Amino acid sequence: MQESNLIVRRIKDGTVIDHIEGGKGLKVLEAIGISGQEGDVITVALNVPSGKYSKKDIIKVENRYLQDSDTNKLAVISPKATINIIKDYKLVEKRRVTLPNKIEKIFRCSNPDCITNSKEDIESVMEVIDKTGLVLKCKYCARILDVNQLKYN
Repeated sequence: MQESNLIVRRIKDGTVIDHIEGGKGLKVLEAIGISGQEGDVITVALNVPSGKYSKKDIIKVENRYLQDSDTNKLAVISPKATINIIKDYKLVEKRRVTLPNKIEKIFRCSNPDCITNSKEDIESVMEVIDKTGLVLKCKYCARILDVNQLKYN
C-alpha cells in the first residue's frame, strides 16, 4: 500500500494558525467566533503528525486576520501555537502566541455572584497567575478559574 500525502490548498490572504495542541482546533474556532457561516474558506486539520509534538492541529482561515483579543484566547487554549499572516500567497508575518499578564473583556467569570455578571456594565479582567499551568484569577471576586470551563464574551 502506498502512503499518500495530505494536500491542503494554499491561501491567498488570511491567517494560518499552526502548532495548536492536538485535538483543540475546534475549541479554537469556537473561541475566536468562526462558525463557517461567514462564507470564507476554512481548512481544519486535526491530530496531524508533527515533528515537534506528537500531534498538532492546523487552521487556515481565508480573508480574516486575527485581532489581539483572538490571540489572547488562543494563548489560553494552546500557548505553543503560532500565527502566520498571509497576503498574496506570501508569509508577511509570523508570530508566536504569548499569554499576557492579564486578559480583559474576553472571558466571563464563572462566579454567578461576581460583579462582572451583574446588571452593572463592568468588563471582566482575568489575572494570569500561572502561565505554565494556565491558571487565571478574576480581578474582582478572586475566583480561581479553570481555563477548560471559561465562557467567552
